[in-house]
Amino acid sequence: MAMLNVNIDHVATIRQARMVDEPNPVWAAVECELAGANGITMHLREDLRHIQKRDVEIVRQTAGVMLNFEMAMAEPVVRFAVKLKPKLATLVPEKRRELTTEGGLDCVKQKIRLKSVTQRLHKAGIGVSAFVTPDPKQITAAADAGCDAIELHTGMYANARSDQKIAKCLRDLEKGRDLGWQHGLIVHAGHGLNYRNIGPVAQIEGLSEFNIGHSIIARSVFVGIRQATAEMIKLIDKFSGQFLNE
Repeated sequence: MAMLNVNIDHVATIRQARMVDEPNPVWAAVECELAGANGITMHLREDLRHIQKRDVEIVRQTAGVMLNFEMAMAEPVVRFAVKLKPKLATLVPEKRRELTTEGGLDCVKQKIRLKSVTQRLHKAGIGVSAFVTPDPKQITAAADAGCDAIELHTGMYANARSDQKIAKCLRDLEKGRDLGWQHGLIVHAGHGLNYRNIGPVAQIEGLSEFNIGHSIIARSVFVGIRQATAEMIKLIDKFSGQFLNE
């Protein structure tokens, strides 16, 4: 069965809107863990727009599940990650004015920097994943740089509106998975996934982890984050179990 990592960044977004101490992302991490999440994803942006260093440090110290630390390759963040020592660091592109991460990391153009950062993280005992579009050149470059895993960007799929486009995006994800496997990479997926569109992606065999945040946090406004997380886990288990029975 595929695993779910809940991205709790937007719990901090609500808190930072008023610059107060609630809602607390650390408490959100506890609730997600109690619901059965396999991991917690947190993105420490350079501009500190939502998650703060203290949030990540406390979750790293207290969570009983894996911390997936999303990060840009900026030097201050790399130094922080080496000190933090999460189980996994997912390297992502980052722009100051974007609402959320746009596109995948350009592993081809940034291959030298990617290899250097990967080596430093490995030396600290941290696994490394690269957030990439399902593009053969990007996947190969991530593997060549020494990454342990890739997270396939599912944004194109999530934004597709026609059946034809959706089908093409799913084929691209499958091809990306296959190429990742050929390079010995673990393959994750995430971005734009929600309760309505998770089914077809969860049915793709071999996607070991899904990183989902905004949809779960939005649902939690109405039902609470523990139930929202449990509902997503139930859907992933339902659909990812289908290929096992085929």
